[in-house]
Amino acid sequence: MEASGFFNSLRSLLLLFYGAVALHLVRVHGQGTRLGFYSTSCPKAESIVRSTVQAHVKSDPSLAAGLLRMHFHDCFVKGCDASVLVAGSGTERTAGASGGLRGFEVIDDAKTQLEAACPGVVSCADVLALAARDSVVLSGGVKWEVPTGRRDGRVSKASDVNNLPTPSDSADLQKKKFADKGLNTQDLVTLVGGHTIGTTACLFFTNRLYNFNGNGGPDSTINPSFLPQLRALCPQNGDDSNRVALDFGGQNWFDTSYFGNLRKGQGILQSDQVLWSDASTKPFVQRYLEGNKFNVEFGKAMVKMSNIEVKTGKNGEIRKKCSAIN
Repeated sequence: MEASGFFNSLRSLLLLFYGAVALHLVRVHGQGTRLGFYSTSCPKAESIVRSTVQAHVKSDPSLAAGLLRMHFHDCFVKGCDASVLVAGSGTERTAGASGGLRGFEVIDDAKTQLEAACPGVVSCADVLALAARDSVVLSGGVKWEVPTGRRDGRVSKASDVNNLPTPSDSADLQKKKFADKGLNTQDLVTLVGGHTIGTTACLFFTNRLYNFNGNGGPDSTINPSFLPQLRALCPQNGDDSNRVALDFGGQNWFDTSYFGNLRKGQGILQSDQVLWSDASTKPFVQRYLEGNKFNVEFGKAMVKMSNIEVKTGKNGEIRKKCSAIN
């Protein structure tokens, strides 16, 4: 073989090699998680979680939003390590900001089945990440691949629940809280778009309806024609536990109508509506109102979020029960 032919062949082999390496790296996400982590150790893991979520959501569609919210809470407090699932005095799930979290029984059910099929293999943190994805898909969203391999944390303290976004956060404060977790402005708008499913209690937004910031009237960013409907659902001095759809008129279907509501001044939470008025977040809201970009970007943002401060390898543990540290 001539020298030029030899080097051309060598070059081709190197390109194939580096291409394979690059493909492998694309399939590995975050800090040690990867696609198909349980393909050998528990090949039915994802199907068990999916069928369990499907059964529960079929019985109660509102659980889909509950599971999505729970995963968000888990990741924003000490990382995605299932610490939000631990029961008992002084744990994360007893904190005020954890009020209204739902779907614990779904995770427990899936974990029980997984322990029967593959004892000590699948982490509760992975069950929660998979359940959140499956909930979105069951609500009409587009499926994305979830990297797995997380381990469960050994600490859960209510005092750690102090950095979650709140319903009254400004756009700047939301951006800071997300940036502190390695998430950018697009991630913020995309992930908050998960409010396209689910409800909130009147308690979290009645301040906008009657005496906003002490002005004696409503929040001026609320569409005046929409205000009477909200006041009827949440009367002044009424029951603060009454619940209202975050995506008014489409709370059980994962779509872009939530962003359309922001454009119309029909965002329920103050922290939602400011995404339309802030110069850095508004372009992303507008982008998701055009075409079908939201679903794809939501999956990407969820993968990114699901790798916040994850524990892998020798860190953490695989809990026998999701509600109790081993």
